[in-house]
Amino acid sequence: MKIRMVNQGVFTPVEDISSTLRAPDQGFYWIDADVDDLAVLQPLYGLHDLAVEDCLSEEEQRPKFEIYEGHYFIVINSIRFDDEEIFLRALNIFLGRHYIITVTKQKINELRSVKPVLWEEEVNRPDQFLYHLVDLVVDSYFQVGDRIETRIDRLEEDILIHTKKTHLTEIIGLRSEILWLRKVLGPQRDVIATLNKRDLKLIDDHLQKYFLDIYENAVKITETFDTYRDLMGNLREAYQSSLSARANEIMRVFTALTTIFMPLTFLTGVYGMNFDYLPGAHFPGGSFIMIAIMLVLGAGMFFLFKKKDWL
Repeated sequence: MKIRMVNQGVFTPVEDISSTLRAPDQGFYWIDADVDDLAVLQPLYGLHDLAVEDCLSEEEQRPKFEIYEGHYFIVINSIRFDDEEIFLRALNIFLGRHYIITVTKQKINELRSVKPVLWEEEVNRPDQFLYHLVDLVVDSYFQVGDRIETRIDRLEEDILIHTKKTHLTEIIGLRSEILWLRKVLGPQRDVIATLNKRDLKLIDDHLQKYFLDIYENAVKITETFDTYRDLMGNLREAYQSSLSARANEIMRVFTALTTIFMPLTFLTGVYGMNFDYLPGAHFPGGSFIMIAIMLVLGAGMFFLFKKKDWL
């Protein structure tokens, strides 16, 4: 657990946690904790049992916003896209008048990247900290969306150039991740919409327009992933069409080759019969003439098919 007093964006480490129970003369306290630290933080700050239970739960947390006496409890999901797989990590936030507590089970990149933002913006209140943190989390979804779009474009190009069976597995896997992520975006958008309300005592009114901007970005993200979901359906149709076209191409080649060999098979069948009287059967060099006829006939049919673009 790390305790810092933040004043005009400047961080000052705090060793005695009991000193954070009183509001500082200037600034606020930021307590960056993990779930094991809740045993200490809950009795000190009066954190609600249900909120603590949500933090400790092993199940995936749905984004939420809950109002308790003396503090708000907010859950949003940070997103990561590593090794072509999407990960969501719950970021639990307790917002008070003179403090903000962030509780996580894994490392959250936004908690590290928010520090220079706080210093640059000279943040002096916990609700300002909350705004910048949520803004970074939402922006990270745009970055993941760009990577997903790049992956979709690459898949589409690969399918059009050379279709493989592995493409279908990749399409199904990516579509499942997009659908799963889309289910999370709705509740998270609603949480941000709640932060935009004007009746929240722990959030200053002038921040409402800033939270409105984050909400608009959240709506854009939701619409973007709706588009990705539709694109994955189109990719699957393109995969099926490409397979059908490839099968038709193979059948066309086989049909043309079979057609070319049909007259040759006829000639060899006729001259392979056990009759004494066959035209040219006893002619000197007749076998070479027959082979030449078959070669000319086969080559002629091949070039005819090429000219008509049947091969």
